[in-house]
Amino acid sequence: MVQIRLIEPSDDQDLNKLIKRVLEEFKAPQTGTAYEDASLDQMFATYQSAKSAYFVLHDDKKIIGGGGIAPLRDYDEAYCELQKMYFLPEARGRGLGQNMMSICLEYARNQGFSFCYLETMDDMLHAQHLYQKMGFQYIDGALGNTGHYSCGVHMLKRLDADL
Repeated sequence: MVQIRLIEPSDDQDLNKLIKRVLEEFKAPQTGTAYEDASLDQMFATYQSAKSAYFVLHDDKKIIGGGGIAPLRDYDEAYCELQKMYFLPEARGRGLGQNMMSICLEYARNQGFSFCYLETMDDMLHAQHLYQKMGFQYIDGALGNTGHYSCGVHMLKRLDADL
């Protein structure tokens, strides 16, 4: 049985490995992406900040995915960022990404955010399709200061448009 729950302190190492594994699978650069984020070593602590949450997708045996919301760094306070949403191959194509995004976006709305921003890699076409399906639209450049200069795709969703 697959469940989505909030991150726990014991999840840090497994999430670090999962995120790096997925980025390696897609041959993403190790610089200018989540691969080099210091937060990968302390995911639980990172998402204890105000208006931040990280959700873990867990089957009966292990973590198979995750995704989070946090304020968009160095930008307007009405904007949050969908962060570190990665899934192992066994979690893909099962509707779990859509479920995870729904939980993340509902959390963002409940925190009072008006917009959700994300960055992804050019090659992650299935992820981009999911983002579009969930109402994200392509924008012409990066917002805020994520440090992910190797991510060539930038998308934005107005959160109150669904209400």
